Amino acid sequence: MAKNSAFMKPLTVSPELAAVVGKGPMARSEVVKKLWVYIKGHNLQDPTNKRNINADENLKKVFGGKGTVDMFEMTKLVSKHLS
Repeated sequence: MAKNSAFMKPLTVSPELAAVVGKGPMARSEVVKKLWVYIKGHNLQDPTNKRNINADENLKKVFGGKGTVDMFEMTKLVSKHLS
């Protein structure tokens, strides 16, 4: 049980990330869930390569200005916005 607590711990969400997932604090799992709701709701998943996310203006701020990132890179970039 203890090894999951870091994943469930409420974290502070940066203003850039809050524009996408809402104001924190929230657990990393919650952030990821809301991120996917946003990505699917704005149709930002690449239709030919589902692992890639095509960023809109809000997501570019979270992704360090990148237009396209894959899922694994996305997780890494999003962690920089959580503290």
